[in-house]
Amino acid sequence: MSKEQSIISHLLELRDRLLRTVIVLAAIFIILFFYPGANKLYSLLAQPLLASLPKGGQMIATEVTTPFFVPMKVAGMAAFLIALPYILYQFWAFIAPGMYAHEKRFALPVVISGTLLFFLGMAFAYFAVFPVVFGFITQVAPEGVAVMTDISKYLDFVLTLFMAFGITFEVPVVVVLLVKMNFVTVQKLKDFRPYMIVGAFVIGAIFTPPDIISQFMLAVPLWLLYELGIVISSFISKPAPDDTYQPLSDAEMDAELDKTDAPDTAEPEQK
Repeated sequence: MSKEQSIISHLLELRDRLLRTVIVLAAIFIILFFYPGANKLYSLLAQPLLASLPKGGQMIATEVTTPFFVPMKVAGMAAFLIALPYILYQFWAFIAPGMYAHEKRFALPVVISGTLLFFLGMAFAYFAVFPVVFGFITQVAPEGVAVMTDISKYLDFVLTLFMAFGITFEVPVVVVLLVKMNFVTVQKLKDFRPYMIVGAFVIGAIFTPPDIISQFMLAVPLWLLYELGIVISSFISKPAPDDTYQPLSDAEMDAELDKTDAPDTAEPEQK
C-alpha cells in the first residue's frame, strides 16, 4: 500500500469513528432530553442548593431563553459523561494499532483509571462539597436577603467545581506518568512535597468559595492524591543503576593480583 493510500485509509477510519461517536452522543442526548427529561436532570443537579435554601426558597431565570437552554446544556453534559467510555474506546481503537505492545499495556490502564478518577472527583464534589458550600452561602446571607440564584449562574458555578475536583482527582495519574516517562524521580517528588501542600491550599482558595471548610475539602484530597501517586510510583518505578565508580580496596587488589599470577594447574586435555 502506498503512502497516499495509507493516509486516506486512516482519514476514512477517523471519519467513521467520529461519525459513530456523534451518533451515540446524539442518541443518548435525545433519550435524556425526553426521558427522564432535561428539566428533571437540572432539578437533580440543583438539588444540593435547593436543599440548603430556606423553606420556600427557589431559583430564578433572569433571561427569556434561560429556562430552555440551561436544562438542554445539562442534558448535553450528562450525555457526554455517559458516552465518555465509548468515546475513549473509539479513540483507543484508532491509535492502538500504531502503538508498541509495552505502550498498550501502560496506556490502557492510564485511560481507564483516569476516567474513573475524574468521575470520582465529580461525585465527591456533588455529594460532599456542594452541601457544605451551599449551606455556608445560605447561612452567611444578611438578614432580610433572599438567596435566589440564577439557574445559568448556578450551572457555571457547579461546572467549575466539577472540573476542579475532576482534574484534582487526576493527580495520581499525572504523577505516575511523570515518573514512568523519567521526567522526575520519586525522590524529587518527595522533596517537592512541602511546595505541593502550599500549592494545594492556594488552588483550594482560588476554586472554592471563601470559606475555610470548602478550601480544605479541595486542598486535602489534592495533597492525599499526590501522596497516593508517590506510593504507586514507588512500586512501578525501577531503581536507577548505581554507576558510581568504587575503587578496590588493598585486600581486594591483592586478591585479584594473586589470581592473575597463579600458575595454570589445569591438566592438559587427554587426546
